[in-house]
Amino acid sequence: MPYAPKSIVFFDKWKEIKNDFSIYQFPDANNLHQFIKLGAELQLLHGNFFKDSADVSPVSIFNTMVHGEYRNLTRNRKWDMVAQGKVWLGGYNIGDYEANIHLQRLISQKLGSFELGFQNTNRSPSFLFDQRSGFYLDAAKNFKKENNTHLYAGIFLSGLKLRLTGHYFLVSNYLYLTGYYQLHQEGTLFNVLRIDADKTFRIGRRWFLRSEVYLQQKTGTADVNLPALYTRNRFMYEGKLGFRNLNIAMGLEGLYHTPYKADMYSPLNGQFFYQDTSTISNFPRIDAFIHFRIRTFKAYFRAENLNTARMLGGFQFNNNSLAAPYYPTPGLVIRFGVYWSFIN
Repeated sequence: MPYAPKSIVFFDKWKEIKNDFSIYQFPDANNLHQFIKLGAELQLLHGNFFKDSADVSPVSIFNTMVHGEYRNLTRNRKWDMVAQGKVWLGGYNIGDYEANIHLQRLISQKLGSFELGFQNTNRSPSFLFDQRSGFYLDAAKNFKKENNTHLYAGIFLSGLKLRLTGHYFLVSNYLYLTGYYQLHQEGTLFNVLRIDADKTFRIGRRWFLRSEVYLQQKTGTADVNLPALYTRNRFMYEGKLGFRNLNIAMGLEGLYHTPYKADMYSPLNGQFFYQDTSTISNFPRIDAFIHFRIRTFKAYFRAENLNTARMLGGFQFNNNSLAAPYYPTPGLVIRFGVYWSFIN
């Protein structure tokens, strides 16, 4: 008999119903940018799972959550404040919470502004780490809640068209994969420091160079690999190009990151996983673009991955970069789109 390969099927199928009730209050009737929001939410989930050739018992779970938000853009538009919070009081995610505080102060239109922020999240493991999932293929393990803290501060200097931002990430009980399906949790606390710089250089009357640079470094021994540097640069013409109603932006865009050991990809469960043997080292990616607007009509055209061009048996776009080990990115990609709104 001819060989018939066996089909292997895994799936998690969910049905979700959410009911949310919120109350808004505006303390100042003359400032609609200031409000308080309080609410509660009930989430109902029903899951069906299939693992290889066997159905797994269905699961019905629920969550109850309360949330609040305070937002205020002062009437002089110099202070912009946001405070948000969520707490899960019962159900599958009981004990989870999210907190976010953001403060921005406009010094002046000429000098610029500064911002400060804090975020903290305490979350239950994703259902992939639950033994009832159709994609749970590892040995039985217990996992703790993951906690992430993010502190940041930034300054924008209008005269220099320069934005500088510093980010500090603190992670405990980090959840990740160490193989195609092996699940792991990092027991030690580790942190990541990232510095961002964003500046616009005027090359001519309508020509600009917009540069973004990101520097990042991990401390500790956690199984996390990051490129030390990532940069995005756009050399572009921006203006009306001689026509009163034609606004256009066109030019070249380049993206580059330093070599690093990028995560591998597991097609079995659609997840990336840690590896420390293969290094990804790509040439800078180069794209060409043209975006324009004529009143309510907008369109764009992009030719991406021009860096893959080479003469090897003829001119071809086949010098592919790698997104992950053994996963090359496409060659030349053409994208275009239009958006047209009609106003009676």
